[in-house]
Amino acid sequence: MTAESAPKWRRLEPDERREQIFKCAAQLFGERPYAEVSTSDIAARAGVARGLINHYFGTKRELYLAVVKRALTVPHVAVAQLPSGSVEERTDAAVEWFLDMVSKQEKMWLAAITPEGIGRDLEVEQIVDEADRRSADRVLEAMGFAEDDPRWEQLNALVRAYGGMVKAAGREWLVRGTLSREQVHKLLSTQLLTLVTDVLPQISPAPR
Repeated sequence: MTAESAPKWRRLEPDERREQIFKCAAQLFGERPYAEVSTSDIAARAGVARGLINHYFGTKRELYLAVVKRALTVPHVAVAQLPSGSVEERTDAAVEWFLDMVSKQEKMWLAAITPEGIGRDLEVEQIVDEADRRSADRVLEAMGFAEDDPRWEQLNALVRAYGGMVKAAGREWLVRGTLSREQVHKLLSTQLLTLVTDVLPQISPAPR
């Protein structure tokens, strides 16, 4: 077999191959319930041997949990990309980044935030809860709050409460079509700005 006739996936570097499998799995888990997706389906979509899925991710369940975690967690890089301007500019840019992220993985994001999408699974629920906490940490970091702030747990809880509205607004936009992206952006950026400038600064540390 010549280099030209070899399958393209053979020329991918290991990290690229792993990411290819991951993205194909995310697509399939977003399109179908977990039980209806097999490792053979993922391998076929990614154009790889099924054994590579086990090699890179372990079981189908482990791969699924990794997909859910990434779909819901705001990474550090998102904070680094924000402009260094006013809080208004940063909240607007943060919401824009989030909506772009959701648009790129719409089906998987919806599956991860919807109870019907993940089922009553304790391990998945723990991952969702941890993703919410970490994402709230990133929001606080982006808005200039220090992690050694004695109010951190309370601030994190308030941001997670805001996150509930974020998920509801996302469903109205992506599922029901009752809100446009522009309307969701306005809602989320306005509420985030209010939270950061008017609500969080007034929180007192919880008594010991």
